[in-house]
Amino acid sequence: MHELSLYFAPGACSRVPLIALEQLNRPFTTKLVTFMKGEHKAQAFTQLNSSGKIPVLMVDGNPISQNVAILMWLAETYPQANLLPKSDSLMSQTRHLSALLRFAADLHPLVTRIRIPQFFCDLEGARSRVAELATESMTFQLQSLENDLAAQTWVLGQEWSILDAYLHWVWFRITGAGFDSSIFPNIAAHYSRTLQMPAVQRAIAREADAEKWLESQGMMPRF
Repeated sequence: MHELSLYFAPGACSRVPLIALEQLNRPFTTKLVTFMKGEHKAQAFTQLNSSGKIPVLMVDGNPISQNVAILMWLAETYPQANLLPKSDSLMSQTRHLSALLRFAADLHPLVTRIRIPQFFCDLEGARSRVAELATESMTFQLQSLENDLAAQTWVLGQEWSILDAYLHWVWFRITGAGFDSSIFPNIAAHYSRTLQMPAVQRAIAREADAEKWLESQGMMPRF
């Protein structure tokens, strides 16, 4: 049995593998990264991920960084958890990888520009424009998912997968930044379904405990 530990922070994209780990129904631990202390840039952490970003999954003391890599490893290592549909060919595996990369490469960068435009432009008057352009792009990117969810319960069909965990996080972050949820009722309904899942509830509870501790230390980021 592998020893698993996830470096995470509340509200961050680490919620995606956190949900996946909760879905495994097996023991794992978490390690809170305190951004306001600069822990993500400290040598102890950059030795695990030179990008200085979370999440990082420790597997028997070995680090795996990047959401797609973490999620693929979990899906392959624990097939009984059904994190991804079973693949019977290289083409099927490649399609699953492509779908995950779409979230990581197309949607995820837009989330950060909507949520924290100040990280991408230091001109006060231009920050709102960064968020505005990202919102326009996100609206386009989400339309195909909205259409798919009109006819199916989950992103890949009638069975939940880790792609649903990723969409859950994307929706959580952008609606928390004022994105108009009314134009995507099917995605909004999808998000509500994810909130009923025990694995999602446990992940959110872990984040809430971490947030409470950060608040007590005056270390909760406001973005």
